Amino acid sequence: MKKITLRTGKERSLVKRHPWVFESSVARGGGDSGETVRVESADGAFLCWAAFSPQSQIRLRAWSFDEAERIDAAFFQRRIAQALAMRARLAVASDAVRLIHGEADGLPGLIVDRYVDTLVAQFTSAGVERWKGVIADALLAATGLTRLYERSDAQAREWEGLPVQTGWLRGEGETAITIREHDWRLTLDVAQGHKTGYYLDQRDSRRRFADAVKQYGCQTVLNCFSYTGGFSVAALAGGAGQVVSVDSSGPALERAKAHVALNGFDAARHEAWDADVNATLRRCLAEGRRFDAIVLDPPKFAPTAAHAERAARAYKDINRLAFMLLNDGGLLYTFSCSGGIAPDLFHKIVAGAGLDAGVDGYIVERLSAAADHPQTVRFPEGDYLKGLGILRR
Repeated sequence: MKKITLRTGKERSLVKRHPWVFESSVARGGGDSGETVRVESADGAFLCWAAFSPQSQIRLRAWSFDEAERIDAAFFQRRIAQALAMRARLAVASDAVRLIHGEADGLPGLIVDRYVDTLVAQFTSAGVERWKGVIADALLAATGLTRLYERSDAQAREWEGLPVQTGWLRGEGETAITIREHDWRLTLDVAQGHKTGYYLDQRDSRRRFADAVKQYGCQTVLNCFSYTGGFSVAALAGGAGQVVSVDSSGPALERAKAHVALNGFDAARHEAWDADVNATLRRCLAEGRRFDAIVLDPPKFAPTAAHAERAARAYKDINRLAFMLLNDGGLLYTFSCSGGIAPDLFHKIVAGAGLDAGVDGYIVERLSAAADHPQTVRFPEGDYLKGLGILRR
């Protein structure tokens, strides 16, 4: 077993059971890509077993802090079983569920979603890449399924020095799937959709938005960065009379229109605008158009804290415009999925946007990823998705 020795004082994060060690903390030692290594403090004390990543700034990702534990096939079987047992205790209102959520489930760099009878996995770190075959077999054995599609095309693979890999890892067949979410049906393609096919982390927020549209009597709704229209379906389910979906992807908007029809809503109640969101917000403002509810669910503006300042300007601008487009008493559901933007910073950004717009509002709820995308006490970086439900005063 190869050994990594940390610099003096750099063991503190591992002592606190945080799973990451950065390149600058390593004094000496190395290994092959994804190889399990023994990590020790400067004075030789055992800290953890970890996967070594020679090209990533995150040089080590901890597997276990138990010196007696062995990182083998049985280890991955145990971790997967623990993750599935936790999901079995959740009342997930869907047949599409996140089963493995990386560090939160003790499997850094591994994401696994279940869409009905199909598993979709992302292997985004050198450690899980090295154990891919073992993990694939353990997943199928634990779930009783036969189909596993790989979507290892996230940017994190590039940071790890790993090539993009997509396609059937186990089994084969159609990649188009229809899922149930709450009382709605939605479609996706695991080979082409964003992330592993769909944004399962917003499942609970879509339900909350449908309820809020009904509660506050919102009739006109603008869904920005709408993708395939999940929040648009939610708005229609909440009783909105007119919903506009805005996205720069024509195929995503076509799927949004199909979702409206699939759920039995009148097509006349929904418009799909293939357009840039920022330009659309400014055009609506110039035309004097106003809305009872607006959703802002943009892509990741700040993947790391280093991008936070630039991202803050982008978030502030779209929120400022949205505040100005709301009717009095209107509802803004605004989100950030950027790991580099902490919840308190996001609140401050939105507050600044309201100040610039001359608008105040009541925060009626705070939103986060669905419970099958867990956060843990020891890994605050897992708190990537945050949202605010704001009622304009």
